[in-house]
Amino acid sequence: MSGTGVKGVRSFPLRVQKGNSGIDLSDGLQDGERVKKREWTFGLVMVAALVALAQWATSRIHFDFRLFGAQVALADWRRIAIAVVCIYAAIVVRAARWSMLMRHSKKVPRFSLVGTQVIGFTIIGLIGNVADPVRPYLVAKKTGESLGSQIAVYIVEKLLDFGTLALITSLALLWIPELVLAGAPGQSEFFSHLFAPMICHFPILSVVFARFGALVVTLGGTVLLIAIRSSGAAVAGFFETAFGFVSKSMGHAIAHKIRTFHAGLDVLHSFSDFANSASLSLGMWVLITLAFVETVRAFTGTPALAEMSLPKCVLLVMISGSVSVLQLPVMGWFSQIAFVAAALSSFFGASPEGSTACSATILLVIYLSAVPAGLIWAQFEHINMRKVALDSEHASKDLAAEEEAGDSAVVP
Repeated sequence: MSGTGVKGVRSFPLRVQKGNSGIDLSDGLQDGERVKKREWTFGLVMVAALVALAQWATSRIHFDFRLFGAQVALADWRRIAIAVVCIYAAIVVRAARWSMLMRHSKKVPRFSLVGTQVIGFTIIGLIGNVADPVRPYLVAKKTGESLGSQIAVYIVEKLLDFGTLALITSLALLWIPELVLAGAPGQSEFFSHLFAPMICHFPILSVVFARFGALVVTLGGTVLLIAIRSSGAAVAGFFETAFGFVSKSMGHAIAHKIRTFHAGLDVLHSFSDFANSASLSLGMWVLITLAFVETVRAFTGTPALAEMSLPKCVLLVMISGSVSVLQLPVMGWFSQIAFVAAALSSFFGASPEGSTACSATILLVIYLSAVPAGLIWAQFEHINMRKVALDSEHASKDLAAEEEAGDSAVVP
């Protein structure tokens, strides 16, 4: 397979305006598409549910809104501004990494894809992670490459992100004192019941698992990826046979995913490609981690936040990233705030008011700070974000269905 696309995937016709003009992303969509009535109804129902939930929480949970306001007022906004700069710098590094990953199919200027990333993350921030395929779609439109080739780059990007974050988290766990690791589950009522038997009967094993478990999983994942990269067909066949004893459809689905990962990994032609992309990934996640550190330590009114150590901030990055995977439109903002605030309160000992204020700021800085720039950039590029989100979703589904059909034809 060549490095320009995914095997068995049809290239979508992508029109690109010549020169330095904007990207025309309105092709194939009806002009003046209106929001459907059922979407309005669903939105109103969700708003009503949120209002009811807020009223119930106010009556059942002790929360001092004056103290919450004081936490926001005492925040060091210079640190928050630094965090926003770090996020924008991370987006620039991400764009440079994308251009490097696609250089074997088409060489583009290193920072020419910054706009596609800013606009893409703006759509994701407003709509949710269901709109994540919009980024490879925008790059395909921008560069004139096939959507399949950019999906391959997207797969490698996700693998690099996951691997880098797992490595950073594993290293952070090595620096957290044993007493903190042993006592963290006990600070939360839910986790104390969940892990109480293991902590009671195997206290040393619990600490060892917490400290080295992530590192072992990271190394295991690395070995698996190396095996897929070198012998993807053999690995896919093994898992298809193994899981086929339970369910043939499950075995075929797992094998299809492995073959897709193998196709995506073909964009890394050499160890030099991997080293360069891994270096950019490490730099990008260092910037993101620094943004978390500056945001958390900005809340000087809560000592547990203002004095939080770097390893604990890395764990917070992992928790926040895990929650954001299931982010839904608008509702996901509130679930993100709630889960991260619960982690700050349960694991790190922050007050409920300080945790909520910090969690809301993390949402604004880490996940939504690109929105203003993205909205402005989209206006200059003449991009209708809602149409792009719909079109990219349909295109990615068609591509996945055609790829799976081709995979079934190749493997009877």
